[in-house]
Amino acid sequence: QVQLVESGGGLVQAGGSLRLSCVASGSIFSINGMGWYRQAPGKQRELVAFISVGDSTNYADSVKGRFAISRDNAKNTVYLQMNSLRSEDTAVYYCNGDIVTTSYRHFTIWGQGTLVTVSS
Repeated sequence: QVQLVESGGGLVQAGGSLRLSCVASGSIFSINGMGWYRQAPGKQRELVAFISVGDSTNYADSVKGRFAISRDNAKNTVYLQMNSLRSEDTAVYYCNGDIVTTSYRHFTIWGQGTLVTVSS
């Protein structure tokens, strides 16, 4: 059993910062790419940021220069540092990981989501 658990969401004023964390736990052999997605009310889920196993990153145009994704492989954790937050960043943020278990099974796992609310 493998799971991802996000934390760090909350209410913040426009212009503020938040740091999201996502910890993978369970029978993990390795973790490949990991990403952060978000879903605002009435909208489809969208990719926010992605980091590969080799630490290559890419970002949605709407967050470039404001958000930064990073990972700590020793802790099976991925982070999303969000700066200069805007009201349009309000959404539920989900962590996603491409995980190989100790039984060498390959899964794409989603976390349960953490709510980020940016007040203007």
